[in-house]
Amino acid sequence: MTDNASLELPRLYESLTWLTPLSEERAAHLVAFLSDPAPHEVLDMGCGWGELLLRVLTAAPQARGRGVDSASASIDRARQQALVRGLLDRVTFDSMPGREAQTRPADAVICIGASQIWGPPVEDGQPLDYGAALHALRALVRPGGRLVYGEAIWSAAPYPAATAPLAGRDDEYLTENALHEQICAAGFEVLDADQASIEEWDVFEAGYRNRYTRWLEAHDADHPSAEQVRRQYEEQRAAYEDGYRGVLGMAYFCLKG
Repeated sequence: MTDNASLELPRLYESLTWLTPLSEERAAHLVAFLSDPAPHEVLDMGCGWGELLLRVLTAAPQARGRGVDSASASIDRARQQALVRGLLDRVTFDSMPGREAQTRPADAVICIGASQIWGPPVEDGQPLDYGAALHALRALVRPGGRLVYGEAIWSAAPYPAATAPLAGRDDEYLTENALHEQICAAGFEVLDADQASIEEWDVFEAGYRNRYTRWLEAHDADHPSAEQVRRQYEEQRAAYEDGYRGVLGMAYFCLKG
C-alpha cells in the first residue's frame, strides 16, 4: 500500500479559492475593510497561496504587500498568481515558518487560520494559543492600523464524535465570546465580527474532498493507491458530516490596532 507521504494528490488551490470557509461576499467585505483607508503596506501571516492579499493589493493600487507561509508549494502558487495579475512588482512571498519571519509592522495585516505560528506544533494536538498569537500580531499592526483575524472556534459545545477527527480535546478551541475577550485584552478594538456559515463550510469541505475525487478520476480504478484514496475521501466526509459540522466554526474579526 502506498503511504500518505508518497501519494501525490492534486493541489488544494485547484479546488479551493481559499484555504478557509469563506464566501466571495465575505471576502469582498474583508478586502474593503483592509483597503479603505488605503494602506501603504499589507502583511499576510500564513498567507497560503496569497489570494486575499493579492485582492487587497488590487483594491489598493498604491500598497505594497508581503506574504509569509511555511508551505513552499503555496508560495510558488502565490508568486505565479502575482505574476499573472501584474502585481509581482508590489508583493513578495517568503517561504519560511512565520515565527522566523523578520518583518516590520504594517498598517493592514491578515492572519487567517494561522495562530499556530505562535503556539505549540500542530502535531502536538494542543489547544491553540490565541493569546500568544494576538499579542504577536499586536506588535505587527501599526497604531491605528487594521487586522483581519480569522481563527477556528467552537460554534457549539464539542462532543466526542466532533472532537475525535480533530485533536480529540474539548479545550482545543475557544468560543467566539471567549476569543473576543482575548482580542480586547491584547489591545485591539473590534469593529466587526462574524462566523462562517454552514453553507461556507459545506463549500469548503466539498472543495477539500475534491482533491481525492480528482485523483480517482485521473487514475484507473485498480491503481494500487485507489483503495487508499477512496478510504481517505470517506474518512474526511464522515469526519465532517457525521462529526464536526456545525461544531467547529471559523470566526472572522475586523480589528483596529
